[in-house]
Amino acid sequence: MGNAAEVELFGNDDWSVQADGIEHRETGYFIARTALAMRRSEGLWDWPLQMAEKRWCRPSLFREAFLAALDRFGIPRDAELIRSFALGYGIRAVVVPAAETFVSLGDVLKPREIAAPARAPAPRTVRALAAAGA
Repeated sequence: MGNAAEVELFGNDDWSVQADGIEHRETGYFIARTALAMRRSEGLWDWPLQMAEKRWCRPSLFREAFLAALDRFGIPRDAELIRSFALGYGIRAVVVPAAETFVSLGDVLKPREIAAPARAPAPRTVRALAAAGA
């Protein structure tokens, strides 16, 4: 992409939709128009799942641009698209625009550090019990 003479069909703070695809304004990450409808073997849409792995990709702005591109290019949506966004970004990205602090599903599923096991209190000694009259 990168051609300033191209006409923007849709744009938001992060993404530009042009005749040949969509491009992230800051990184230059480009998704070709011909690749937008790519699916995985189970039928899920590829791009919502791929973009969920990118820390720099704000879900609400990607979703907005992706859906605008589908509309502009006449690519039909289906139930698997909703599922793809839900699996990639979580239910909030499907229902309402996600906040800046949105956590992707990939971040949620990363293993956490295991906390040190809690130590049980030492058992009372027989002498202590005898002194207490037990």
